[in-house]
Amino acid sequence: MMDVTELFVELAKIPSPSLGEINVSNKILEITYTNGINAYYDEYQNLIIRVPANSEGKESLALSSHMDVVGNSSEVKVLTSEDKKFYMTDGSRTLGADDKTGVAVALSLAIYLAKNPEIKHGGLEIVLTRDEETNMTGINHVKFNELESENVLVLDSDALGNFEIAGAGYTKLDIEVTTKLGGHSGNDIQDKKRYNAAKLIADLVSKLPNGVYKKENGFTITSCNLGSIVAGATDIGIERILEKENINPPYSKTLISLCADNVINTKAYAHYSLRSSDKKYEDELIKKFQKKIDKFNKKYGEYAKAELSVKIHMLPFEKSPNQKMSEIAKKAGKKIGIDVKVQPFHAGAETHIYANKTNKNNLKFKPVLVGVANIYSMHSPNEKVEIESIKKGFEFIKEIFIEYNK
Repeated sequence: MMDVTELFVELAKIPSPSLGEINVSNKILEITYTNGINAYYDEYQNLIIRVPANSEGKESLALSSHMDVVGNSSEVKVLTSEDKKFYMTDGSRTLGADDKTGVAVALSLAIYLAKNPEIKHGGLEIVLTRDEETNMTGINHVKFNELESENVLVLDSDALGNFEIAGAGYTKLDIEVTTKLGGHSGNDIQDKKRYNAAKLIADLVSKLPNGVYKKENGFTITSCNLGSIVAGATDIGIERILEKENINPPYSKTLISLCADNVINTKAYAHYSLRSSDKKYEDELIKKFQKKIDKFNKKYGEYAKAELSVKIHMLPFEKSPNQKMSEIAKKAGKKIGIDVKVQPFHAGAETHIYANKTNKNNLKFKPVLVGVANIYSMHSPNEKVEIESIKKGFEFIKEIFIEYNK
């Protein structure tokens, strides 16, 4: 049986940018067929791998990882550090440890079970998706109603032993301020009813929440972040910058210089992201935004109006009341000397999609985001992964599977 680190290197050497995963998925198919493991493409060219149960009455378990990496189709030169502790590249591109470590660990477990039929277990389902790094189209094309597992371990965290049981959803908040009267910044500036939308949105934003809103046990549960304010960047200014050639960044400075400053602005916009792993606190925070906007509208009456629009980008992955998998993970970690950190995380992942879907038996999935390797400088040319942690990651998932089947 190929060592999990050798398997990782084999897969990492194959470039697999988002929607360009065909070479690595074909390699995985070759490996599964060589080891007598059932694997096939779904309609979107995600890979589904199945190791059937060999013991009655045991529940199926699913592992999920993504095959695409941040990076292009250029050659991946996988090197070992001088101290022999890390895999890295020559610095010309990303390594792809996110998520080739997860793929290698999941595939290694399937091979291990195929080579050791004396181990009694329920079914193992492995879902390897495309396009996670850009638009998550792969996971959104999975036929969830064909999966038997209720518990899903998404092997895609960046630290060995992370066992993340809730993740923040992602909601976009947009505020538009419109004033009734514009005008000339010289001739009309004395008219106190000619409010400048740029100034009004700055005042409004200064009164709105920003940053961490709710924490529990030291972890951020709900937050919001002001992403951008746009005011005075008229269509004429944008047209002018598009007409110019050889503009050097920062482009925003050039845009400002090309926009009119002799206009009393009538339109202004602010854009926020809101992240929360608890819908209750998310709703509470949105109400605070709306309350401030209602107060603004009451103050300015017919001369200025603010409007809030809310768009859910990704539903939250909320904590399951059944923490059976957390207890199993702690037992497995103790066996092999891993400090398992059961915690929430404040970002999005494929866990969020699973958490809001149901399986073949119409049961809602119970996903967990799991770390199976220590990855550093992820998504950059300086990315590296600790070799020993990949080995430990495989042992961790293997022990979880064995404990799960007791």
